[in-house]
Amino acid sequence: MSDFDTPDIDDRLKYFTYKPVNVAPEISLALYFIVGSILVWQMVRHRSQRWVAILPGTAFSEAIGYAFRTVCVYNTTFGMYVAMMLFLLVPPNALALVNYKAVGKIMRDSRAQPRWFWLKPGFVNWFYFGSDVFSICMQGAGGGMLTGTNTRDAGRAVVLVGLIVQLFFFACYLATAFYVWWRPEYTVHVSPSDVSHASAKRRVMLAVTLTTGILYLRSIYRIAEFADGYGGKIYSSEWAFYVFDTILIFIAFIVYIVFFIGRNFPRSSEVTRAPSVGYELQQRPADSSQLLVSKDHPV
Repeated sequence: MSDFDTPDIDDRLKYFTYKPVNVAPEISLALYFIVGSILVWQMVRHRSQRWVAILPGTAFSEAIGYAFRTVCVYNTTFGMYVAMMLFLLVPPNALALVNYKAVGKIMRDSRAQPRWFWLKPGFVNWFYFGSDVFSICMQGAGGGMLTGTNTRDAGRAVVLVGLIVQLFFFACYLATAFYVWWRPEYTVHVSPSDVSHASAKRRVMLAVTLTTGILYLRSIYRIAEFADGYGGKIYSSEWAFYVFDTILIFIAFIVYIVFFIGRNFPRSSEVTRAPSVGYELQQRPADSSQLLVSKDHPV
């Protein structure tokens, strides 16, 4: 018997502190499943690199979370509540991994020479990746602890630490992203739908900065929720969850679909990029593919 098993109390009130509505989770499930399907189609169409699959994977994970929430509306159990919490709290953090990877790939493939070590592609990739994995683990562990009466306070503290760490690194990443956007030596692959190198870069950077901003807002909401505590006004307000979590993350997915970054990160090794500082475009005789060749060290 779990810590939540007490007699004569509606199970929904024990776990949610309110009776969740029975329409919103079904709609959310359907919308996130549609979003995930669209992203899979876009990946296949543009032959995107494998790491872009994090996007549809996260959307489907959200759909699973709302499936558990739908079940909880009618029959709330300890196991269902834990599964719902983990699938709705943790997966959105994976979207940050996509943004980190995108900027890291731009920095590496542009072959620009960074002035400071914190702008080196290897550092950017692993530093932000590691911080996000740490945050995800903290939030996952804390989310599991929240389901027990005896560990609820400790779980809230663990989740708060994870969220605050994530918020700090979001701010650092945004500064890096805007620097990459501003500097002309950082370029991206030009897809057939891009009218210019500038428009290609603008598409990718709009996607990563807008979605990171959305994740930042969502993290602020989550920090306020857990700081307020279990049973607090924020935790007990279902509308706040749907506005600051469900809708915000859904908007982030719409941004990913509209500015689909997978088209600018194809699996093919032959890419067309704007020339970086110290590099010029040169044709390969065999297939006329445009490659970056150093002026100082020609092929």
